[in-house]
Amino acid sequence: MSNLKLDTQCIHSGYFPKNGEPRQMPIVQSTTFKYDTSEDMGKLFDLEASGYFYSRLQNPTTDNVAAKICALEGGSAAMLTSSGQAASFFSVFNIASNGDHVVASSALYGGTYNLFAVTMKRMGVDFTFIAPDCSEEELNAAFRPNTKAVFGETIANPALDVLDIEKFAGAAHAHGVPLIVDNTFATPINCRPIEWGADIVIHSTTKYIDGHGSSVGGCIVDSGKFDWTRYPDKFPGLCTPDESYHGITYTERFGLEGAYITKATAQLMRDLGSTQSPQNAYLINLGIESLSLRMKRHCDNALAVAEFLSDHEKVSWVRYSGLKGDKNYELAQKYLPNGSCGVVSFGVKGGRLAAEKMMKNLKLASIATHVADAKTCCLHPANATHRQMNDEELAAAGITPDLVRFSCGIEAAEDIINDLKQALETI
Repeated sequence: MSNLKLDTQCIHSGYFPKNGEPRQMPIVQSTTFKYDTSEDMGKLFDLEASGYFYSRLQNPTTDNVAAKICALEGGSAAMLTSSGQAASFFSVFNIASNGDHVVASSALYGGTYNLFAVTMKRMGVDFTFIAPDCSEEELNAAFRPNTKAVFGETIANPALDVLDIEKFAGAAHAHGVPLIVDNTFATPINCRPIEWGADIVIHSTTKYIDGHGSSVGGCIVDSGKFDWTRYPDKFPGLCTPDESYHGITYTERFGLEGAYITKATAQLMRDLGSTQSPQNAYLINLGIESLSLRMKRHCDNALAVAEFLSDHEKVSWVRYSGLKGDKNYELAQKYLPNGSCGVVSFGVKGGRLAAEKMMKNLKLASIATHVADAKTCCLHPANATHRQMNDEELAAAGITPDLVRFSCGIEAAEDIINDLKQALETI
């Protein structure tokens, strides 16, 4: 069957058992795979045949889950990684190296910002961070001759800015580079960035895709639509021979639909080994099966919480793109008409100390580094995920000292609101 709804694809895509095979996706818990001849294995090492020889590169279970996420995003090829952070790194490093430059939205998850601004800078990749609500003129001015990609988050963590995907994609393509979008918070249930012009989509599958706080992981999905061959000098890793594989050229051997992911697997996963385990992939697949159901509940709960907080006398401001009057409401209606995510950011009157006191008095919601799973939790980003950033960097990322990131789970909305109500009464 073709043209299945996303709800159905969450359950059936990626793994198609044949007659007599397991109905549930099997966990192939093996590091290696047996072959009859060394010639057979040699073809795999030369990328002349498809198959498995070592789970650091590929494994049937992880490939099946990657295929499911690929189908949900409408991509051509995908791979799993050990974490969302690894997916962020691989997605950029696959096409940018020492001496290159990347344009990125300034509204990013703190770990991603540090990866780009600190670690990858030490590797010789320079980043220019620009506000997600910048003008087209400001965006175009950020590009350089050595720019290799543009990066943004569909819904920024934790500022909750909604990325104008078409605007950023248009600028990226005008300068001959791909747009990479982190779609973790929206998930493909609420937004499919490829349909709006994104070329590569990544996820921290640790969040909503798993949905239960059980498995760390990441995923990279390639749309297969960006024509690397139009810019061979800009993307030599994809358009010129790779001597570590006897001179194959990825775009020639695997086409536009397979070149990017094959290179990321054959080179980066081979050398850096940020591999997702088959067991984690299996658990993530179980989470995906209920993804469409859970996202509706997360969004319904978040909107109810946002409406409650917006009327509370001890709350100074609320950020949720589904809330009428939010600065991103119109963008959300365009890109996220069925709901955005379950995360609400808000400020507590009295600043940082008041916010921390309120959080200490929550009884149902827990204080946790995690976000976007079935249980309600909260975090003070300036004191945790974005602790390494200075005041100027925090401001650019949309993070104020009083900001509380509140991740609504799938409990009853009334219980979540009552917990917030009693906690706010303590300040």
